Amino acid sequence: MNHLTDLTAVPDLAPLTHPKLRSVVAVPRSAPPRPLDLRVRAQRIQIDELVIDDPHQVLAHAQQAALDDPDMAAQFGHGPMDTMSLSEAAALLCALYDTDALTTMGLRLTRETTRVSASNQQSEPVSLVRTTTVEGHD
Repeated sequence: MNHLTDLTAVPDLAPLTHPKLRSVVAVPRSAPPRPLDLRVRAQRIQIDELVIDDPHQVLAHAQQAALDDPDMAAQFGHGPMDTMSLSEAAALLCALYDTDALTTMGLRLTRETTRVSASNQQSEPVSLVRTTTVEGHD
């Protein structure tokens, strides 16, 4: 008896069969759906509209601000000894100070607008706008 060729004599072994190709190669599964990118980017823009009540005071405060913080003034294209137009002076002061401080420097708040937008990669941005007119505006 040849032990290598007579496998049917061994009771513990199941008969050898050739596996089907499908059972050897895994059936391709569909990839699980990618989770939605739920990161939402939000942006808030606060716009304060001011008018200049005292031009001389605005110019003086802007010149002093340029002397006190020359690096910040340089970011806006002004040196401490440069002369500024009234618009440039107001812009520099608005960049450096909050609305309450600006009212003591010769500027008056007339309107506030807040624009908020939020979106993710799958949707169009949602925008909200709120405008408030300050009391006492002529």
